[in-house]
Amino acid sequence: MNRWILYQKERFPLHQHGPLVFAFSFSALIFSRLLRGEASLPSLSQTSVAFASALLFFLQLRIADEFKDFEEDRRYRPYRPVPRGLIRLRELAAVFILCAILQVLLALWLHPPLLILLAITWLYLTAMSKEFFVRDWLTARPVTYLWSHMLIMPLIDLYATSCDWLVHGAVRPPEGIIWFLIVSFFNGVLIEFGRKIRAPEDEETGVNTYSALWGPTIAARVWIGALTLNLCAAAMAASRTDTLGITLLLLLPAYLAAFAFAARFLRSKATKAAQRIELASGLWTLTMYLTLGPVAWGVHYFLR
Repeated sequence: MNRWILYQKERFPLHQHGPLVFAFSFSALIFSRLLRGEASLPSLSQTSVAFASALLFFLQLRIADEFKDFEEDRRYRPYRPVPRGLIRLRELAAVFILCAILQVLLALWLHPPLLILLAITWLYLTAMSKEFFVRDWLTARPVTYLWSHMLIMPLIDLYATSCDWLVHGAVRPPEGIIWFLIVSFFNGVLIEFGRKIRAPEDEETGVNTYSALWGPTIAARVWIGALTLNLCAAAMAASRTDTLGITLLLLLPAYLAAFAFAARFLRSKATKAAQRIELASGLWTLTMYLTLGPVAWGVHYFLR
């Protein structure tokens, strides 16, 4: 048990992932309900299944990465739990299967048709973990590598929203859900970039970061571009639930703060400035989901 607690702390810290995934899944449910004209909160069963399933999806992504990156980790990052022998790959494979069984049981308990979207998400996750069977081609094209892997975010999000609209008898997502999926895509891009932008002195041999690939200046500018596109997508999503005003009121200050962090990194290229970009990615994502979900619900429930 101590081995697994240590692995969790190093590779899947629940105190970081838990609140973010809960905000992600809960907001997805609320957004779907608002699009359907329903101002009440989702049920406890819907919330539990959406959250637990999403958290298990992200754990499966982490485990898939452990397999995919094992040779590189063994060569360049021997301090990580798997290459140093703390946890074996076959043990992680068993955890992956256990996650899948739990997801199936949750879907069967809430609404069996959820299994269709669950299978679609698994299929994409499997192809992604195999680098779509064109690893060398993708590795040579980092932009394509990024967006093809980030498409898993809208799929997980779609599954979370389906715990509302599919459970309530709809055969397709409500109109406007696409903007929430786009928001999730760019949130994923921001977090991915945020953790792979480093100060020059912090780069490691064999560790692929965007700051090493493109240089810290271009990497930070791309992060700012993704942040801006994310704000635009959030505005479009909020317009679908008639909460554009409150959304911009809350997100514009957060946008300016995140922009300031990136600008500071562009000036200094320092370690702390790079760490603030990663922190800003998580805080922005959390703020984004809470604004489009619970805050939007509060506007409809209390003010209309």
